[in-house]
Amino acid sequence: MAEMVKEITIKDAQVPVVFEEGNFIPIVSLQLVFTHAGHLSEHKEGLADISAKLLNEGTQKEGSVGFAQKLDDHAVELSAHVGRETFVFELSALKSEFPYAVERLKELLSDPNYTKEALAQVKRQKIGWLTQKKSDFDYVASLKLRETLFKETALGKPYEGTIESIEAMKLEDIQHFIASHLGYNNAIVVIGGALSYEEASNYVKDILPLLAKVERRASEYFSASDKKETVLVPEETQQAYIYFGAPFNYSYQEKDQYKAKIAEYILGGGGFGSRLMEEIRVKRGLTYGAYCMLRRTKYASYLSGYLQTKLSTQEEAKALVQEVVENFVTKGITAKELASAKQFLVGSEPLRVETLSQRLHRAFNEYYYGRPLGFSKEQLKKIEMVTLEEMNQFITSHKELSALTFAIVTQKKHKNRRE
Repeated sequence: MAEMVKEITIKDAQVPVVFEEGNFIPIVSLQLVFTHAGHLSEHKEGLADISAKLLNEGTQKEGSVGFAQKLDDHAVELSAHVGRETFVFELSALKSEFPYAVERLKELLSDPNYTKEALAQVKRQKIGWLTQKKSDFDYVASLKLRETLFKETALGKPYEGTIESIEAMKLEDIQHFIASHLGYNNAIVVIGGALSYEEASNYVKDILPLLAKVERRASEYFSASDKKETVLVPEETQQAYIYFGAPFNYSYQEKDQYKAKIAEYILGGGGFGSRLMEEIRVKRGLTYGAYCMLRRTKYASYLSGYLQTKLSTQEEAKALVQEVVENFVTKGITAKELASAKQFLVGSEPLRVETLSQRLHRAFNEYYYGRPLGFSKEQLKKIEMVTLEEMNQFITSHKELSALTFAIVTQKKHKNRRE
């Protein structure tokens, strides 16, 4: 059965439900997706993530261990997590156990483990994670890139939090965040598996009324810097971690997303065969891998990429990235590159929709970005038909991609060190 989107009335709100029936295996999965409730909505760094982690600590009545045992006894999976824009509950179980699973979700929503002990536990885990990340130089470089590209904005902040922000977190902060961001009126339901739409809608009507009404927020848009800055982060490292980004003046609302997809694949998204990999690894052996993406979301549109290289070849690799991107937006692509991209993007399509969860995720994205269901399939047809001239007109119209900013984790300069 094909995916569909319908609306269910909950109190005074129309709640969208993305649904697909699939009876191949007797499993049901449900996601409650709350919009404008992710990292970019927090007023304290790390608050959204800590809120999700606290909701994974079970109920106040049962505690973390007791609640987890109840889930395990019935092979129920229930968790909360956040993205940049959304806060998500995921629930899955065998069809025979799904009514029980729904009751446990309702229990969690009605009696979250708002205790000092639970908060202390998640803070301790998060601080441990952040401490480890101090020596994860990919993390350090990516954080510095966002901070530089999106200065003094929510997107430029360390939304995973800092040790200081997590230590200062209070139970009241979390309670307020959850109460003000998780509502029946900002939810999108994604549900599918071995059940009918009528059964799915009854579950939704059973769960969502437990939530309060929250203030609906508009998406804020963040523009990437075009200042072409280079920021060096000195660390005790034996490699250079080069992260780079640039503005991409292109909206997620554009109808020719397939052109951006092809451009991304050829420039740096396709692994071997992409321009970055070919020039930096294959021809010169400066790295094991070089990649980039053209991110197109509601909150930002920009290029981001990364590679690692020896300290001695740091400047050469950085210059090559700049050269590759400039050549790309100046000269465009070749007929051979376009044919290869078409072959891969069209040929690998079955792998992207082979599971129920993949199909539901795609249907959710199409709804979330205001596209008709089946948009991705139509884009695939356009990939097959697009000409080299059309692609090069698109690519060469985006000269802003060459306004690259770099964040590089590199070795500290030690005083009195003999060279």
